[in-house]
Amino acid sequence: MQLEQQEWMHRLRLALAFWVIAASACSEQRPQAPIQSMHDGRPNIVLLMAEDLGPRIGVLGDPIAQTPRLDQFAEEGTRFTEAFATSGVCGPSRAAIVTGIHQNRWGAGHMRAAAGGYVPAPAPYVKAFPEILRASGYQTFNDGKTDYQLGLRLGGAFGGPKSLWDDDRARGWANRDTTRPFFAFINLGQTHESQIWPTWQFPNSVLTWALWPLRIINHWSWPIVTPADEVKVPPYYPDTRTVREDIARHYNNIASLDVAVGKILDQLEQEGLAKNTIVIFTADHGDGFPRAKRWLYDSGLHVPLLIHWPGVTRPGTISDQLISLIDLAPTILSMAKVPPPPWMEGKIFVGPHENLDERPYIFAARDRIDQQPDTVRAVRGERFKYIRHYYPDRPYVLPSEFRDQMPLMRELIDLSASNQVEGVQALWFRKQRDQEELFDTLSDPHEILNLAEDPMQASQVREMRQALDQWLEEEEDLGLLPEQRLRDRFFPNGEQPITPTPTIDLLNHRVSIGSKTEGASIEFRVNRGPWRLYTAPFEVQSGGHIEARAQRYGWAGSEIAETQN
Repeated sequence: MQLEQQEWMHRLRLALAFWVIAASACSEQRPQAPIQSMHDGRPNIVLLMAEDLGPRIGVLGDPIAQTPRLDQFAEEGTRFTEAFATSGVCGPSRAAIVTGIHQNRWGAGHMRAAAGGYVPAPAPYVKAFPEILRASGYQTFNDGKTDYQLGLRLGGAFGGPKSLWDDDRARGWANRDTTRPFFAFINLGQTHESQIWPTWQFPNSVLTWALWPLRIINHWSWPIVTPADEVKVPPYYPDTRTVREDIARHYNNIASLDVAVGKILDQLEQEGLAKNTIVIFTADHGDGFPRAKRWLYDSGLHVPLLIHWPGVTRPGTISDQLISLIDLAPTILSMAKVPPPPWMEGKIFVGPHENLDERPYIFAARDRIDQQPDTVRAVRGERFKYIRHYYPDRPYVLPSEFRDQMPLMRELIDLSASNQVEGVQALWFRKQRDQEELFDTLSDPHEILNLAEDPMQASQVREMRQALDQWLEEEEDLGLLPEQRLRDRFFPNGEQPITPTPTIDLLNHRVSIGSKTEGASIEFRVNRGPWRLYTAPFEVQSGGHIEARAQRYGWAGSEIAETQN
């Protein structure tokens, strides 16, 4: 999204320091400025990210959800009621979150890219915000999955560039250096789609075998059991026992999530960190149910967003500003007093550098899901949502082995096959799609009544159609290209490029490390110590053993260079 001129000027004034910190350490370039080594009054930041969760939190108006800790947390800070993901599925959404750029801009829109035979490589100047934090002196910890479309491990759900993290298999912030601020990205899987399946549902693949023990443990520790008779069934589902039981299990999982969040908040208090730690709670996209996850309806995009920033957010405040999850990257950098780079598409939405200009729209995209090609784009304002289908001759419901294991989905498929769904419940099972959809999310929150052909809404359709066209024209949308073009672009000759080994120059105990690969991130370590992000030449004592490695995003990592002082 194009930033307003005021925002651009603000970014450009602040970004001079960023370009020194975040530019790749190439041998032909000047060395980067040294990182800050002390707190310098900067806060710790903890990002709690649930999986597959819409705004089903008590304080956000859900009467069924049992979330006392999240409710209390929200009352102590600010809750943002209109926050939306850029995709209804984890990989593409997380790719946008960590870069601050819509995933379809840099080839990360297909789920999963690795299944398409490539790893997307963003422009050389793009760095994930955890790496920018790390370059500025923060310790960065990741607890759980990564799934930024930048790795190949387990289909891309894990792995990726090592330069983002001081520890990518951390348990919170346990190994922190107390002289430096930390950023911890903690992933919470209690509400993942797979946790809605019955406890003893037998696995049918390697992945579901891996998830089964997690589901057993999660279900065993449910703090409550939600009565199936009490849940609300969306109008696009039939009101059956199977549907109600799956929805009830989701609420049980939400209660487990709430307990997990409470333990993290308690740990911050017990360790004396709460007063200097910003805590953000959100989700990677909306609910894990059919017609929610993987889709661009609000059920798949609308997420909770709660922030407690000691001394900044006022207790109990509510904001209805329109927020996209691409806003997290520049906002978190601003929280850390690090200037967001101008290429980030998101805006700062809280804090002293908040961009007060109201945005008219946010955008979302759906591309290939598993093995099913698709292209859908959406634009949402405060009230209306416009969706464009590029394959209107295809049915809405396409096969998805993972999704189809949910009892609710299996029942929907069976009922549709026997012509037992009708009315609004049959809309999703049509053999062809509406090429354009327009929904009034205020009067029709479940997005059932398509107004695109309503003459009374012709001007609204025209306005949002133009807004989407303008967004698509601003920068290349790689999701609109045939995926073979992406494979050829990112994996020439069918192989992942390999980052060349970095060079180590040693002069009078001063070490300089460089790479001829534009955009490569470099790490080093001395005497087998921890790996550190290289930002500037450094001194090393006689006898020191120096190792260095480099990786360009989307490429394989280099071999390790070594030298002895």
